[in-house]
Amino acid sequence: MLSVLGHGTTLCDGITRREILRVGGLALGGLTLADVLRQRASAESGVGRGKSVIMIWLRGGISHIDSYDVKPDAPAEVRGEFQSIATNLPGVPICEHLPLHARMMDKLAVLRGIQSIDLGDHTPHYILTGFSERGKRPVFGSVVSHLHPHSDGLPPYVSLMYKPPGLYDNEGPTYLGPAHRPFVPKADGLANLSLAKNISLDRLRDRRQILREFDTLGREVEAHSAMSGIDAFTQRALEMITSPQVREAFDVSQERPETHARYGKFCENFLMARRLVEAGVSVVTLKVGDWDTHEKNFRDMRDQLPQLDQGFHALVTDLHERGLDQDVAVVMWGEFGRAPRISRGDGRDHWPEAGAAVIAGGGFRVGQVIGETDGHGGRAKGKPYTPGNVLATLYRHLGIDSALTIPDRQHRPMHVLDDRDLVSELIA
Repeated sequence: MLSVLGHGTTLCDGITRREILRVGGLALGGLTLADVLRQRASAESGVGRGKSVIMIWLRGGISHIDSYDVKPDAPAEVRGEFQSIATNLPGVPICEHLPLHARMMDKLAVLRGIQSIDLGDHTPHYILTGFSERGKRPVFGSVVSHLHPHSDGLPPYVSLMYKPPGLYDNEGPTYLGPAHRPFVPKADGLANLSLAKNISLDRLRDRRQILREFDTLGREVEAHSAMSGIDAFTQRALEMITSPQVREAFDVSQERPETHARYGKFCENFLMARRLVEAGVSVVTLKVGDWDTHEKNFRDMRDQLPQLDQGFHALVTDLHERGLDQDVAVVMWGEFGRAPRISRGDGRDHWPEAGAAVIAGGGFRVGQVIGETDGHGGRAKGKPYTPGNVLATLYRHLGIDSALTIPDRQHRPMHVLDDRDLVSELIA
């Protein structure tokens, strides 16, 4: 928020000019929204045309063998407790606890045998950046924010990755700067989209009066050497606050009760993600469930898979019914897969050698399985794809060449990705 030196001058309605400037200040790494917009204006303009990406993180690493890469003919200690069911793609079975997925497999692409990295803890760092080094490279959403800044008041990058009672700290912009952190609609985030006490929306919309007040304030503040004046970026910050489109995009309460029921337990994140991309947000990240099943793998997955099935089906169905399936790409994955052999009773340990991702929309070639693992789901047959390849394909969807370079803090040119081969089977 802006802090103005000196005594605030009280206007005729009793509101100080200092309070007007505090309206909607977004606490993004110590920057106000006006600062964010000012920095974005100096960034390279992108060529995006309403394309978006929803990235769903299945924290803990979902067991691919018990979901999207079932092995019904493997020994019992590999195939586990679940049965497989047929899908609407001939010869492509799926776990019995994903019946809604089974009905819409023609709208999905399943990428099997993804080779990842076990970083020793459960963070989405590798799948968000495509690089193994923590804290060195900006995440996907920050790169998009930098290269495709918005001018419509909407934040280009929103994170719904909540970790009660705080937030996951894995979505850093690094050398792109705090202006490209995600907007987080928790804690102070949404509160800062509200109006200060006693300031009405009509009052803020009276631009001529606001500008007169700002001009006077600018002269006052200059006398105290606090700032050089109020510019067009502050006006644009106010536009975000006064925009019904911005506020309504985050308000899932506007959806009908039957819509909430259709999305199920994970409704808030899935439904808000749909509303945000529909409004024009470029990148939305969200966390769904907890899949770190070293123990009680089958108990936990028996509980969570139907909930995931319901919410993901509702999201993909809505994107198609609303005509968004060409513009909005969805990827759902964990940081790695789980071990082929059951251990610790009924658990599965980390397994970075093979995992699975589910992809929908984006105008991609869906209705297919890409890649294959061996009979135990332990290794990819042939050269495996990596998270970098998936990210390169998503960047392409947004009109970004992952061979582009962005200068780091030492002004060295850094490629958006090093591992930037596309998942060619997805390209229509």
